[in-house]
Amino acid sequence: MQNQIKNTNFATMKCLYYIIYIISLLPLWVHYIFSDILCFIVYRLIGYRRDIVRQNLVASFPDKTEKEIRNIESGFYHWFCDYLVETIKYFSISEKQLKRRMVFKGIETVDKVVGEGQSCAVYLGHYCNWEWITSLPLWVCKEAQCGQIYHALENSGFDQMFLKLRQRFGAECIPMAETLRRIVKYRQEGKQVVIGYISDQTPFWNNIHHWLDFLNHDTPVLTGTERLASQTGHAVFYMDVHRVRRGYYEAEFKLITRNPKEKKEFEITDIYFKMLEESILKDPACYLWTHNRWKRTHEEFNIRFDPETGRVSLENDLEKLKKERGII
Repeated sequence: MQNQIKNTNFATMKCLYYIIYIISLLPLWVHYIFSDILCFIVYRLIGYRRDIVRQNLVASFPDKTEKEIRNIESGFYHWFCDYLVETIKYFSISEKQLKRRMVFKGIETVDKVVGEGQSCAVYLGHYCNWEWITSLPLWVCKEAQCGQIYHALENSGFDQMFLKLRQRFGAECIPMAETLRRIVKYRQEGKQVVIGYISDQTPFWNNIHHWLDFLNHDTPVLTGTERLASQTGHAVFYMDVHRVRRGYYEAEFKLITRNPKEKKEFEITDIYFKMLEESILKDPACYLWTHNRWKRTHEEFNIRFDPETGRVSLENDLEKLKKERGII
């Protein structure tokens, strides 16, 4: 019975893949017509996560007027729908067209680092089109193995579809739990790697080790990228992405350090979030505002954290936890 279900799911996803692929063959200008229609439905009719988007924008830009906030909000939904159709187009877009639309700068620095036998860790954010960033192998020297850390999707069929998409141009998707092992494996094989880390997600309670000011929020941040870079001795870059115009992006490698072990604890993480914030401020509409990334507050963390054990409680009933800790 289970095999029948798996076979049915596989056949369904295979059929869906071919449907998406056929749709992707349409010219991008046609995709953008769909994007405009989709934007009207998602933003004006359904109001997809509009409360969260508005809340994030108001808190992130307290000095902006209501009109300015609404302009950013509208621009965000237009960009977000563009991102969706651009992802569909990625199923079939040619190398030539993609190299015109996603241009990488600072490649010579990356090639120099790789040529000197050092691998690279590249910080990214959920900003502009991060799916198209996986076309980096078309730009860097052939000696470098490109990759990106990813979280498996709950739906195995969609997970396999996106793995195929993101690895289309030779960049390997590396499961988060296997990152260090894969890096060691490449080192043993004598290969240098250029690995992208999207590091602006909200950490789980028990993985919060550092807080900083980001977009006017007291923000808990992931620090794993910094720890990995220090442990492996990888050169650390920030990829500064911006949208030139609709369907055209530039991504510039900016070197943070070639000696991460010489930096103080959390210094690299602080630099990354400062640079990401600067990118966002240039064009706020291109950031992923639909995520409730400030749902974990410092106040609640202090309630959950036990200084005697150094552990963070995952108790769902916060009121119960307060009573146990003698807070109320």
